[in-house]
Amino acid sequence: MDIAIIDEEENPMLHRTDVRFEIVHDDASPSRLQVRDSLAAKLDKASDEVVVHALDTKFGMRTTAGYAKVYESPEYARDVEQEYMLERNKISAGDADADADAEAEEA
Repeated sequence: MDIAIIDEEENPMLHRTDVRFEIVHDDASPSRLQVRDSLAAKLDKASDEVVVHALDTKFGMRTTAGYAKVYESPEYARDVEQEYMLERNKISAGDADADADAEAEEA
């Protein structure tokens, strides 16, 4: 699986970089987690700092176009991203869940 970065756009207000990329693959379309891990390795980032938003494979083609957001830290990703996107990318909610559980136990 070869990943080529097509476009990178800095977004300093949200502490992230928006990345458009293209993947050439020999086998079946790669999963979101495979793409996330490969993209993180290519950009020299941790996997939980990369949130893959879109993957588009045309029927019969061996290329996939995609869009991802690469954050400066996992905490920024948890603060900005919606819960369903964090779940799709297998990024734990971290401290937010621990705080919610502690508050529920106190009540």
